Amino acid sequence: MSGLVVPLGGDGPWAGGVVTPSAVCVLAGNPGPMTLDGTNTWVLRVPGEALALVVDPGPALPAHLDAIEAALDGARVLRVLLTHGHPDHAEGAADFAARVHAPVAALDPAHRLGDEGVVDGDVVVAGSLEVAVVGTPGHTADSLSFHLRNDAALITGDTVLGRGTTVVAHPDGRLADYFHSLHRLRALAEETAASHVLPGHGPALADTVAAVTAYEQHRHARLDQVRAALAAGAVTADDVVEAVYADVPREVWPAARLSVQAQLAYLDRD
Repeated sequence: MSGLVVPLGGDGPWAGGVVTPSAVCVLAGNPGPMTLDGTNTWVLRVPGEALALVVDPGPALPAHLDAIEAALDGARVLRVLLTHGHPDHAEGAADFAARVHAPVAALDPAHRLGDEGVVDGDVVVAGSLEVAVVGTPGHTADSLSFHLRNDAALITGDTVLGRGTTVVAHPDGRLADYFHSLHRLRALAEETAASHVLPGHGPALADTVAAVTAYEQHRHARLDQVRAALAAGAVTADDVVEAVYADVPREVWPAARLSVQAQLAYLDRD
């Protein structure tokens, strides 16, 4: 897995590259307001070994799938794993799986190719690589994270991003589930000394506990803002978006509305 060793975190442009000894990020060419620099595809392989895992092949862009194959450096893909089924993570999975003759494993059967899925508590092994499956619903009902035990790293999909915050995609995503997942990731990071976040978008982060704690604090602060907006007379989700997300570009307001709907449901409001 040759490539550029990249710094972790920061506000500058993210280009992917080798992040930990067993993890290289291949950045997809699909940047945008919702995908940040693009989708991070993670190629996992212990250096020198012949077996690999690929997490989130991303969009069905031939140039991106070519780049993933190049990053494999001749290793055989034992399994393709999905953090969740959103197209920017999973659209290219079928094409990539056909290229490398590997099954696609996901929590949601609709996104699997082959007989095997993955569920919370599973451990996926490729040579001496060990990846534990962690159920982290909230962004979506089918969201998974992966604990890369070899490198004390957590692959978090859209549950924790490299910059900014994620969407709780109501009604499939639920805020109560999301809080539980963040708590679980923080506890796992503390228990296992997992020091790196390898997110689905944006730069890798070097302090897992701090990153997850910041996400928890942000969500609670947003809930306080929603409560204040309702007390000030907001009635609909759109009213709340205008009051709470006024400093957010309007192009992401549709996504913000989904999170507001999830927040309102959490507060037992329609």
